[in-house]
Amino acid sequence: MKRLIQKSIGALLLAVFALTVVAQAPPPYTKPKVRAITGFVRLDRATYAQQIAETLKVIRAAKGEFEKQGYEVETLRIVTQPLAELVSGQSDAEALKFLKAFDDLSAKESFLPSVGPAMMRDSDDPKTMHLLAQVLSTLPNIESNAIMAGDDGIHWKVIHESAALVRYVTDHSVHSQGNFNFTGTAMLKPLGPFYPGTFHTGAGKQFSLGFEGANVVKEVFMRTHGNFDASVAELTKQLTVHSKVGESIGEKVAASTGWAFMGVDPTPAPLGDASIGAAIEAYTGGKFGSSGTMTAALIITTAVKAVPVKQIGYSGLMVPVMEDKLLAKRWAEGTYNTDNLLAYSAVCGTGLDTIPLPGDVTEEQIARIFGDVASLAWKWHKPLSARLLPVKGKKSGDTTEFNDPFLFNTSLHALP
Repeated sequence: MKRLIQKSIGALLLAVFALTVVAQAPPPYTKPKVRAITGFVRLDRATYAQQIAETLKVIRAAKGEFEKQGYEVETLRIVTQPLAELVSGQSDAEALKFLKAFDDLSAKESFLPSVGPAMMRDSDDPKTMHLLAQVLSTLPNIESNAIMAGDDGIHWKVIHESAALVRYVTDHSVHSQGNFNFTGTAMLKPLGPFYPGTFHTGAGKQFSLGFEGANVVKEVFMRTHGNFDASVAELTKQLTVHSKVGESIGEKVAASTGWAFMGVDPTPAPLGDASIGAAIEAYTGGKFGSSGTMTAALIITTAVKAVPVKQIGYSGLMVPVMEDKLLAKRWAEGTYNTDNLLAYSAVCGTGLDTIPLPGDVTEEQIARIFGDVASLAWKWHKPLSARLLPVKGKKSGDTTEFNDPFLFNTSLHALP
């Protein structure tokens, strides 16, 4: 009887120990959303509806494969050839009519449309930028960009035309919101999944994808407790898990459709409560912008670049001030500014994204901001972008009043 009691007690102790270990084990990581499945197509205006239908068939097939594996897909996206090529031979009135039809089709079929860059180099005709200014001021869905720097150097004419566009759209779009659909890019290669900077110049029939992985970063940092090496190793491991799934799905869809899979951008995109700001604060223990923020940025970029898949796009870090709820709050508190973001961009990316500016910012000031981003990108040969959001009638100290589910209103500050 004594042996039986001892055996029972031993079994009970083992069971209690096992339960304790289970209770102390960290919960499993949550899956990130798939932020973007992006298809690239060279449209013929005579047959564009059929081409869009074909593209949607491919990227919806990828969406279905992700959903089978328990991932939520947030957006499907379609990128055309550069705007000047898309509307070649049309008057502005004809181009606007066609682009409105394209915009309407995107709403009907639930995809995000992009018409690529309006200028790619200083020798391009700036009239396309003037057309784009009208598009961004009147059409709600179409996104576009301009290339401010490339392997051939910094494009100063493009920078000044971009500044003029931002100033025009600030004054002519509802709530000055049209600039949300435009960015100036520098040293960014084609065929990445993320808007508004993506573009292509080829024949099309390609696709790429990217995740909304800020929650993965936060969960890693909460477990690694400020340890640099452990954070890099664990974040690389966890980002790889999902990127490998994406790569496998991309290759499967490519094999079944004949389209080319261009790769995964492992950049852990944030949105709303999936906050890269909160992730970085989990590492530093302080508010975003405090000491250690740059170190956390370096960890994220180091891990992203180490993910062993076919990479495309930025492959770095996104810090979009107004798309990230906590970053918008910290901006209002003044814990960081544009100069801080440029400094962080020296070790990561993506530059200056969704930066709220007072409505009286001049075209010359906007051009200088664009120029700083282009200079940094060109100097270090790294992809950066600048999406600037001046607000008509608002001054330093005021609060923005954007009406968009992807933007979180915050305070305006004077330019540094």
